Amino acid sequence: MSTALIVIDVQESFKMLPDWEHVSQPNIVWQVNRLVESARERGQQVIWILGSRPGAGTVFDPARGYVRLMEGLHPRQDEPILTKTAHNAFTTTNLHQRLTAKGVRKLTICGIRTEQCCETTTRLASDLGFEVDFAIDATATSPIPRPDAPEDLSYAELLDDPDTLSSEDIITRTHYALAGRFASIRTVDELTGV
Repeated sequence: MSTALIVIDVQESFKMLPDWEHVSQPNIVWQVNRLVESARERGQQVIWILGSRPGAGTVFDPARGYVRLMEGLHPRQDEPILTKTAHNAFTTTNLHQRLTAKGVRKLTICGIRTEQCCETTTRLASDLGFEVDFAIDATATSPIPRPDAPEDLSYAELLDDPDTLSSEDIITRTHYALAGRFASIRTVDELTGV
C-alpha cells in the first residue's frame, strides 16, 4: 500500500505565540525530521502543509512573514508545500487529488496542533477512506483555557486555573478519540522501526 507523510503546520507562526514556551513537544522539528528521513528512505511521498489566514494581521497572516516551515526542516524539490486556510489539510488544498493521483491509500500524520489541525485532518482522511497512522509524539499542542476564561487572562493565570486543559490531557483525549475509530496511534520509534 502506497503511503504518504503529511507534515501539518510545523511553521514559525507558532513560535511567535506566547504559549510556545509551554508547548508539549518543543523538539517537534527533530521528531518530524526522523519521520521525514524514514519516509524518504522508504520511497514514500512527503507533503508539507502550512496554515495561513490572509488579511488576519496575526502571525498566521502571510504578510507578517511567519507562514514558513520551522528552521531545521528542509523539503526536497519533489515534496509539495501546500497552504491551507481551513483547519484540515484537505478542504482548501488539492491534497486529496494529489494523493489519489499517486495511488496513496495510507497516511502518516504529524504536526501542530495535536487536537486541532492534526486531529481534524485525521478524521477527514479516515472519512475519505485513507488508513491513518497518527504520530502522537510528533504532534504538539499547548494548554487550552476554559471556554469562559477572561480574554485578558495572563499565561501564568491560565496555567494556574484548575479548569485549564493541560497539554497532557489534550493529547490523551486525542489519543482516545482517534484510536480504533479514525487512526492507529503510533510513536515515531514505532513508525521508523527504531
